[in-house]
Amino acid sequence: MTLWLMAGLLFTPLAWAVLTLLLDFSKGRVVTWLGILVQVLVSLGLWAAVASDGGFLYLLGGWQAPLGIELRVDGLAVTFVLLTALVAAACGWHASIYLDPGKPWHRYFWPLFWFLWAGLNAVWLGGDLFNLYVGLELISLAAVGLVALGGQADALRAAIRYLMAALLGSLAYLLGVALIYGQFGTLSLAGVTELMNSGDVQSGLTFPLILMLLGLALKTALFPMHGWLPPAHGIAKSPVSALLSALVVKASFYIAARLWLDLGGDLGGYALAQLIGVLGSLAVIWGSWLAFRQAKLKQVVAYSSVAQIGYLFLLFPLTWGVTDAISQQAQQGITLQVVSHALAKAAMFLAAGNLIMSVGSNRVDALAGVSRFLPFSLFSFGLAGVSLMGLPPTGGFAAKWLLLQASLASGQWWWLGVLLAGGLLSAAYVFRVYRASFIEATDTDQFYHPSRSLEVIPMILALLSLGLGLVAEPVLSVMSLPFEGGSR
Repeated sequence: MTLWLMAGLLFTPLAWAVLTLLLDFSKGRVVTWLGILVQVLVSLGLWAAVASDGGFLYLLGGWQAPLGIELRVDGLAVTFVLLTALVAAACGWHASIYLDPGKPWHRYFWPLFWFLWAGLNAVWLGGDLFNLYVGLELISLAAVGLVALGGQADALRAAIRYLMAALLGSLAYLLGVALIYGQFGTLSLAGVTELMNSGDVQSGLTFPLILMLLGLALKTALFPMHGWLPPAHGIAKSPVSALLSALVVKASFYIAARLWLDLGGDLGGYALAQLIGVLGSLAVIWGSWLAFRQAKLKQVVAYSSVAQIGYLFLLFPLTWGVTDAISQQAQQGITLQVVSHALAKAAMFLAAGNLIMSVGSNRVDALAGVSRFLPFSLFSFGLAGVSLMGLPPTGGFAAKWLLLQASLASGQWWWLGVLLAGGLLSAAYVFRVYRASFIEATDTDQFYHPSRSLEVIPMILALLSLGLGLVAEPVLSVMSLPFEGGSR
């Protein structure tokens, strides 16, 4: 049974990609609906298997490392697999209605969508450093293609800028991988960890680790390396923007977090951990301030992503030199933040796309009167914003509460100011959008009304983000299930 679940996660998305590449938009849409159903069921099946029996190591083809490919299937991995299935299913459903089948280049959305999904699953489950790189490259190339979809000059410029940043980050990561392989003779993350614990290898691992973290930080758009993100997320089609913000930037952070927790806790040092935390804090403040100042709605949401990404990098200082209990609390807070942000930001981008379609403009001031005639999408946007602010009972609140407790317990009280300021600034840019929408510009309904399905999709995602805080304990219990070392 496990064999079929793993095959369904890693190889069937590639099959759907090849199949949809041969079809037009309408036929590709039908195939994608079937594929989404399969992927969601397989993701649920693997999540249930790990929740019931615990994590395990899976060897593709039965080959042991270093010749074989290891997949590490633990609670965190299957949580991200299931999150990807939910968000990608919503974005695929939205795209099937939102994109114009009359435009021939839109047919390429489906194969790129499936290549992206395959890459994401490969990263979540990857157990060796090189195949994590392969998954990252598949994600980056698919994401760049999705940004360029449509061929407008602005989209092509943003896609090329994104490509250059992604390639530079990948090269830094790959160089670090090569240095680690030269020292240890293995690329298995578990194997490197075991060898590191068996002797004093800190001097040989510190530089590769820093190099890899630098490349991954660039791909995650950590301040001040974030310049490529707002143009790419702002110009892309709304379903694409939702995928990029909710899932794509999380993949590189996921690898960075795995590296830090498995290899870097005793190597990076206090100064490095605090520096990364400071950069994350600056991202929260600077990204939120720029989001508040943007004239275009999608740019507001894009700069909001820069800010929300900053919270994730508090993982580094809050897990260095602390007790296991505090480290676990910080890890849970960051993981909840990732899940909550993915759901909320996907909802926000999809709702923003509906609003832009309705008013025929991307400008915030063009939303005047929307609250009266198009309240549904506006309400979805606001619900997602509530989670970004960190108000109860959202998943964002539960995540920030855990981070606050970890900050106090570790004696790092200075991160509390970042959590508070970030929430207030999030409220400022969300309420700025609402303020514009409540201006009564006309008594006549002159807006285009999207189909009900387009409005329901972001509402579902926003409600999931809102309700995450109510079910945080059972979700965290599965997230924390470790990989025990057994293989299948």
